[in-house]
Amino acid sequence: MTNETVKGFKDYSGEEALKREKIKKLLIEKFKIYGFMPCETPIIEFEEFVKGENTRDEAISDIFKLKDKGERNLALRYEFTFQLKRLAQNKKLPFRRYQVGEVFRDEPISSNRFRQFTQCDIDVIGSTIKDDAEVLKVFSEILDELGIEYEIEINNRKLLNELLELEGIKQKEQVIREIDKINKLPEQEIKNNLKRYNAERLLDILKRPLDFFKKYNPYKEVEELLSYCKNFKLNVKFSPYLARGLSYYNGNIFEIKLKGAKESIAGGGSYLINNIQSTGISFGLERLSGLAKIDVDGIKAIVISINQEEKAMEIMQSLRKERISCFMMDKISKALEYANQENIPYVIFIGEDEIKKKKFKLRDMKTGKEEFLTSKAIAEKIKSKCNN
Repeated sequence: MTNETVKGFKDYSGEEALKREKIKKLLIEKFKIYGFMPCETPIIEFEEFVKGENTRDEAISDIFKLKDKGERNLALRYEFTFQLKRLAQNKKLPFRRYQVGEVFRDEPISSNRFRQFTQCDIDVIGSTIKDDAEVLKVFSEILDELGIEYEIEINNRKLLNELLELEGIKQKEQVIREIDKINKLPEQEIKNNLKRYNAERLLDILKRPLDFFKKYNPYKEVEELLSYCKNFKLNVKFSPYLARGLSYYNGNIFEIKLKGAKESIAGGGSYLINNIQSTGISFGLERLSGLAKIDVDGIKAIVISINQEEKAMEIMQSLRKERISCFMMDKISKALEYANQENIPYVIFIGEDEIKKKKFKLRDMKTGKEEFLTSKAIAEKIKSKCNN
């Protein structure tokens, strides 16, 4: 028997887990401020429902399949959008939902790609193009607060489809999936792949200047999105190459990339749910956590009881009422070693002398400085230092 995790799965603890928790809290607060309400859905669904109508999408081939004791064909959810078909039924429109939870892909792994990851979605069922801009605004504010520099690219699936139609390209979905790899593969390799569909000339068309695309009717949706983004003070860039691989997109599409890099942070766009126009954006918590520049709120103090447990517990509870995270230990050397190893900034000594003085020794573990303070002053000191 091994205690190792299955390949593509990972444990999170310590500062890494705290960072994920803090980001989740920020996400949920931001989603709620923008009028999105939470949803929770089963991890296991019927395989047929998971596959839906998009059986040719690459993501579908990567679903985890399983059977129950009744030999029913089941699958782990690989994303949240397909479950909206059920959630959105008979809902008052617009139906605005957010969801944060685990999804699963039975696919090759890499340093930043796992088989289980935490996906974060917001969606508007019964949307307008203004909602396209708003979901971009929500995510931009999240990235700003996390200290992540980014660029937003937009395009339109109708525009891409019209270009493919005019060029007489028949296998549209396959061609769009190849175009979607433009930032992942060398251009010549993509051109060679497009030759299989007699579509290699499309790359040259997509390189044309902006004015070329304005003559196509679907570009009006791009212009409307650009206008709303301007109202939201969002900097966005029209990118004819942007394709988004999933086949269900039917209007504006968008991708948020790391500034100065080709790496994608989030993506989304417009699609139909139960024949109702909808829009949304999706991103992974692991990606945000790896890029975020934030401090985490760990344990702030260890209360050391020197044969004075009752008083130590009283002090500890008074700190907790002030929302200062702490716990108690009764061996000085072990407590100091623990605080050093775990980067806990303060230790508080509770001994007989301290109780007589009604002041307790507070040690700053970073500087080594010690001072005797009342329990109230200790709380104020820790709060002021840890909030700076």
